[in-house]
Amino acid sequence: MSIREYIQTVFDKDPAAKTVWEVILCYPGLHAIWMHRISHYLWTHQLFFLARFASHLARFLTGVEIHPGARIGRRFFIDHGMGVVIGETAEVGNDVLMYMGTVLGGTSLEKKKRHPTIKDGVVIGAGSILLGPITVGDGAKIGAGSVVVRNVPSGATVVGVPGRIAEPEYPSTRTDLDYGNLPDPMLRVVSRLLYRQNRLEERLRYLESALPWPEGEKIRADLVKEEEIRKTLKDIIDPEVGIDIVDLGLIKDIIVNDGQVEVDMVLTTKACPLASHLTEQVKRRLEGLHCIREVDVRILDEPWNWEHFARQQKARA
Repeated sequence: MSIREYIQTVFDKDPAAKTVWEVILCYPGLHAIWMHRISHYLWTHQLFFLARFASHLARFLTGVEIHPGARIGRRFFIDHGMGVVIGETAEVGNDVLMYMGTVLGGTSLEKKKRHPTIKDGVVIGAGSILLGPITVGDGAKIGAGSVVVRNVPSGATVVGVPGRIAEPEYPSTRTDLDYGNLPDPMLRVVSRLLYRQNRLEERLRYLESALPWPEGEKIRADLVKEEEIRKTLKDIIDPEVGIDIVDLGLIKDIIVNDGQVEVDMVLTTKACPLASHLTEQVKRRLEGLHCIREVDVRILDEPWNWEHFARQQKARA
């Protein structure tokens, strides 16, 4: 790999690079790779002490520790570099982009393959830790701060501790990693569970309304009152979105009991600046209804189900 290709790799993977001399003199990640080429050559020629000394010197100068036994492919780039550790039996493919604080570590004391294998085109976010003889497939993306201890399929995106696949496999076409848009697999699971819970509660109310008189009569009357309350709450608009709180799915539950009404609302957080405004609006609207003496509004600290709202809007369209 020529000096020109090393420099071009920096320009391709770091938009902050301005000039060739800046790249040559001011990029410790590039210096660490150059010095690793030397130490790896010494290692493969059985000059173990000199190889370790060269890698130790590179660690002192750049803050990047790459064992001379590690195998590094072409066009590999370490952005910023400080705190990067790559173990002895690690293998890194071509066109890999690695950010600061990344660790390719081992999990065994035996003299065998004990460090990760990184395939071509992988992007590894800052502060990520990859442990053991795992394989990260072509074009995969590892989110910042993730701890990966299992194999990663090609094209997948992994986030969290421990690392979980947040997006399905697909051919990778980009080498960047937009941290702000990484999906949250756990929040997605919780949202789906809450959606299923709401469906079960709706079925339960339907079965209760089918009970014989007088229990069924009271339940049916409460359901009529609940429906009237929901229609009234549709007059309350969320100022941030411009859609009423019922259609947005902010109303989690309505409990009617002899003139007393309890409304459970879901917001993004209890500290939402609109929480007090929406609570006051709900109380004012419902206290004007017939036969309602008392209104209690509870703000639940649960994630709002955006996916359910999007599906509803699509179905209406």
